[in-house]
Amino acid sequence: MSTLAEKPQDVENNIDSSSQDGKPTPPSSAPGIPPEEGVAGWLCVVGSSIGLFCTFGFLNAIGVFQTYYETNTLRAYDPSTISWIFALQLCLIWIPGPIFGRILDSYGPKPILIPCSILCVFSLCMTSLCTQYYQIILAQGLGFGLGACGIFTTCFVCPGQWFERRRGLALGIVTSGSSLGGVIFPFFVAQLIPQVGFNGTVRYTALFIGILLLIACCLVNSRMPRKPFPKDLLWFDFKLFADKSFALYTIGAFLVMWGLWAPFDYLPSMAQKAGFSPSLSIYLISILNAASVPGRILPGHLADKFGYFNTMTIVCLLAGISIIALWIPFDYSPSHAGIIIFAAVYGFLSGAFISLIMPCAAKSGSLQTLGQRFGTFQGVIAFSCLTGLPISGAILNTQGGFYLGLQFFSAVAMVVGACFIGASRVVLGGASLRLKV
Repeated sequence: MSTLAEKPQDVENNIDSSSQDGKPTPPSSAPGIPPEEGVAGWLCVVGSSIGLFCTFGFLNAIGVFQTYYETNTLRAYDPSTISWIFALQLCLIWIPGPIFGRILDSYGPKPILIPCSILCVFSLCMTSLCTQYYQIILAQGLGFGLGACGIFTTCFVCPGQWFERRRGLALGIVTSGSSLGGVIFPFFVAQLIPQVGFNGTVRYTALFIGILLLIACCLVNSRMPRKPFPKDLLWFDFKLFADKSFALYTIGAFLVMWGLWAPFDYLPSMAQKAGFSPSLSIYLISILNAASVPGRILPGHLADKFGYFNTMTIVCLLAGISIIALWIPFDYSPSHAGIIIFAAVYGFLSGAFISLIMPCAAKSGSLQTLGQRFGTFQGVIAFSCLTGLPISGAILNTQGGFYLGLQFFSAVAMVVGACFIGASRVVLGGASLRLKV
């Protein structure tokens, strides 16, 4: 998935197009390549933002489904078992990404977007008919997760091809679509369930997502010329971990991702057990995701000024501290104001982490290993997503429904992960805190 972080001029160096003096032709004037930005570029940004709204934005609302399944369809199952549905979704967002990226490079976005959009809508329609755990795993977990990965990968890669000078702004707008989805879907689901029931709500959600994905398929286009599909590229390469900066960063990101999703999944059910109304507990997810909108945009600008690894280390450290300082005290003294403040603070910080995770991976090694490095990194992150929520749920089960152990696990994982990312920053740029890394 090399196009995810390569600049247009980096890609252009691999194309047989040169000016008369032997220098590469600028991308905006190279034959066969449309000008940078322009109407096509901004339409791609809009379409990609819609695509992330429907996929990653829908996944950001996992707490709504966790709470519903615990009290209704899957009430015979413990929270850890139920969380495997969403862990599988999150895992599949990452692990097939390199394959979709290479298909995108070779054949363009439409052969990915169209079938993956159909798969997402079909999977939600099947979810509305499910009554058994294994059926929900196959439909909502496997089917929607796989389709969402293709859309997520395409909608993250294509806008970066159209922008260089304002790439940070463009990708910030794109990723904010997923946060907006996390705001809208909890309201959407909470309002419809009392009127049409859960199954009807899922069908209306499928219709809503299907219409939006049709628009995204029309707007998202790639800019770069097609490349031959590589036959000998390693998708996962253990040799890359010989690079200390990449190894330390990967370990750190794994640990942070391990603890990242616990508030998204368990905050609503915890609030309900503490006496919050069902509607307010669901809206906590919307508050969390609303705060992540500026978290997706602002830290990117700060990273341009102060360094990506510097910003990333601080963000992860503060996210872990926010759990200790704001979420854990809620266990002993439930407060509407306190938990809303936590949701807002954590939403901003978690949004910042998501927006910086791949740019930092791109900067943790050389351009020559970018494709293999992304594939290897995404494989590790996928395993983190697959195991994090079930581990949190298992801790919750062993403590008889008390959330303190789950909270400590999440906080410690994020703080230790921040330390590893900080160590990677030191390997890359030295110990001076003034250095932009």
